[in-house]
Amino acid sequence: MKPLLAMLQRELRLAVRGGGDILTLVLFFVIVGAIVPFAVGPDQTLLASIAPGIVWIAAFLAMLLGLERLFRPDHEDGSLILLRHAQLPLSAIIAAKLIVHWLVSALPLLLASPILALLLAMEADTFWRTLISLALGTPALAAFGAIGAAVTVPIRRGGLIAPILIAPLSVPVLIFGVGAITSPQSGSATLFLAALSLMAVALAPFVAAFAIGLAED
Repeated sequence: MKPLLAMLQRELRLAVRGGGDILTLVLFFVIVGAIVPFAVGPDQTLLASIAPGIVWIAAFLAMLLGLERLFRPDHEDGSLILLRHAQLPLSAIIAAKLIVHWLVSALPLLLASPILALLLAMEADTFWRTLISLALGTPALAAFGAIGAAVTVPIRRGGLIAPILIAPLSVPVLIFGVGAITSPQSGSATLFLAALSLMAVALAPFVAAFAIGLAED
């Protein structure tokens, strides 16, 4: 347990040290939502109807920006090779990285979501559904992002390829995420979204560890 906590502390220190990256994610998230009213016009009814989809698209795109720092810095300075021979299994190390990635990439977006709710004329009930939907679905986006980052870590400019790999995996998350907000059967969509996140988070560390092992060998 202590090695895992030490790994979490290490990743959190590194993430906080690059605090500008977190601010960039939040600003991107808000800006995507802010420009939509200019594109579709001042129709409040239309904005309210498309708001859940806009929030989810903004969250997905914003989280893509944080993928480069998941494994590439450790790969470039040789730390990733050392981590493979650490006391912790590589899958546990990746799980720690995944937790921190969610904390610094998704949690700030949840905290900034009230700003988008105001910009997109969301009703209070829709906003709370959106918040719950994001809280349940963003772990799956983080998990798929970790897999994409692991697969492309040995590739120069792999950050440009990872989104292409991640997008097809993320489509069900976006569908159930928006469905949990707008669908008449929102309860079922919410359960599917939670199940998808649990499955993705459980499998991602092992898949990412396997991909990194193949890349480093």
